[in-house]
Amino acid sequence: MSTSRICPEWPQVNKNEYKGIWVYVEHQNGVIKDGSLQLIGKARELASKVNVDVTAVMVGYKLGDLVKEPIYYGADRVVYVDDEALAVYMPHVYASVIVNLVNKYKPEVVLFAATKRGRELAPYVANTLRAGITADCTDLDIDVKTRDLDQVRPTYGGNILAHIRTPTRRPQLASVRPNVFPTPPRDTSRRGEVIREVINNLPKPNGSLISIKPVTKGDSDLPPVEKADIVVTAGRGVGGPEGVKLLVELAKAIGGTIGGSKKVTDAGWLPVDRQIGQTGKTVRPTLYIGVGVSGAIQHIFGMKESKIIVAINSDPNAPIFEYADYGIVGDYRQVIQALLELLNQRRAGKGS
Repeated sequence: MSTSRICPEWPQVNKNEYKGIWVYVEHQNGVIKDGSLQLIGKARELASKVNVDVTAVMVGYKLGDLVKEPIYYGADRVVYVDDEALAVYMPHVYASVIVNLVNKYKPEVVLFAATKRGRELAPYVANTLRAGITADCTDLDIDVKTRDLDQVRPTYGGNILAHIRTPTRRPQLASVRPNVFPTPPRDTSRRGEVIREVINNLPKPNGSLISIKPVTKGDSDLPPVEKADIVVTAGRGVGGPEGVKLLVELAKAIGGTIGGSKKVTDAGWLPVDRQIGQTGKTVRPTLYIGVGVSGAIQHIFGMKESKIIVAINSDPNAPIFEYADYGIVGDYRQVIQALLELLNQRRAGKGS
């Protein structure tokens, strides 16, 4: 049984006034984030079910031709604001711009990639609009009759998937975990509408009030798990930090990165931002190597879309083997050492 509650101080909306699906397109240094492009593809799928357009929203300064890119990935229209006041990302300023645009165009759905910035920005927008938000979704669908967005996300430690709807409010807001959807192909032959909007009285940057500098993480020189084409993943079966250290050596040798299961990050053997699974990151590498990973369903959810899955485990009955393209039963230390020796031989030109 489901129930709904309506906050009395929230003005009621006419749902029929709202139409279309929007995606906030995050970009940095002239490059659009993969999570935003993936959302455009999913928005295209949802929009086709209810026969509406997909609009990409971009906010920044000196955007140039970057505003055309969302069209190539499936958007019908791009609405953007290009202003010096937006040269530096400030969540309350960016949110005010998005709220202004939403109030003007009235989309029924607004989607954000659940990046660090998206997880910060979306609640600002939702709070101002009094719309609520479902954060860190892992899937989306839409009811053709009611046009309610079905927002799916894990709960209770990842053991249950919650389906959340917002039947009384518009727009419907959700942030979606990167890499749960594929990136659509780039098609430069696509055409769409590009609209520049001007928001007056935006606060100008003031260096005397705040100074923002990039932060470089010192815990690892390896790329993030969601960005790597090769991911070596440590499970509880590696035994401890020394086992992780050996896998880091392998990851570096094959040009990949290191990830871990929830039990590994909970134990502190790897940082939390390297956790792969339903409550961590979702990855889609060309090659996934799971070492000492049992194959709990919560972890499988985060890596099942990998193109090639290799499992190394001493337990021949480990569930991970049901998902693997290649499986190796044995002591992972011996297997990894043999792989490292083979790689060293090939670099030296001694192997075939």
